[in-house]
Amino acid sequence: MNERIRYLVEQTVKSVDIVTGNEILDDELDKMYIPDCFAEKFAQLIAGECAEICLEMAAKCAGLPGDGALAKDCAYWIKKDFGVEE
Repeated sequence: MNERIRYLVEQTVKSVDIVTGNEILDDELDKMYIPDCFAEKFAQLIAGECAEICLEMAAKCAGLPGDGALAKDCAYWIKKDFGVEE
């Protein structure tokens, strides 16, 4: 699994654990198994959606100074960071 995604999964489980303060739920979280393939695909889909928003912004900037280059770069780095295939 992509290291960035693994880190986010770990942080998510920890944050739910802290927020609930519910010992019963805490026990359930300890038993929770999130398959790597699910977490990775879920994160890639969200990252892909974020990258698409950047590309939509780039398209709206067509003809303006910079021509949306920053938004295109943003989309590229989001996809690269989360292992989203073109």
